[in-house]
Amino acid sequence: MMTMKVDRTVLKALPLFERMTDTDLDAMLQHAAPRRVAQGDAVFEQGAQAKSFFLLLHGRLKVTQVTQDGQQIIVRMVHPGDLFGFAMALRREDYPGTAVAAAESLVISWPTDMWPRFVEQNPRLAVTAMQTIGQRLEEAHTRIREMSTEEVEKRVAHAVLRLSKQAGRPVASGIRIDFPISRQDIAEMTGTTLHTVSRILSAWEAKGMVEGGRQKLTVTDPQKLLNLANGERD
Repeated sequence: MMTMKVDRTVLKALPLFERMTDTDLDAMLQHAAPRRVAQGDAVFEQGAQAKSFFLLLHGRLKVTQVTQDGQQIIVRMVHPGDLFGFAMALRREDYPGTAVAAAESLVISWPTDMWPRFVEQNPRLAVTAMQTIGQRLEEAHTRIREMSTEEVEKRVAHAVLRLSKQAGRPVASGIRIDFPISRQDIAEMTGTTLHTVSRILSAWEAKGMVEGGRQKLTVTDPQKLLNLANGERD
């Protein structure tokens, strides 16, 4: 397997590491294991022993969980610059979900037992981990509330708006979600069926709110989609 080296300037460009000294960054990188992950491949599997924690440098990942009744749901998306898989900070010995590359990705991993040392050397890492856990908790609560109180179309609107905010890229026709996203992915994010998502997106396309395609989605009328998510009708 070809060994890759990550230059410290790559880490220094991320808010998480920008205040670290070059010496501390070099010490971190001594223990770092970079890895390219092909689209569709897993970085780790749900229930596996958490031997490493990770940083996403490039690409996108989706973290899925299989529920007790066998349904697969997408619990979160991982974006460049995000830490993930730090089960130790959650007081877990296993990974609570499966992280799969939604697009070709580059990740760095460190051994889990190095987490305490990193946190000691870089208190910002601990703060960021806490903020990340807090954001995930808030997003989970929001999604639970949406799933228990909102009709499906509003849930899908919220999910698409979240993706366009987190991973949107301006294009001529609107805001393009900048990684391959399927209708099945959106169904797994919103706890509904592929058939329902297909029906909703087809209706939105007819109204000029979105443009679809094979694993592509562009929001062409964000305001109309926001109005729908907020329960306003035309």
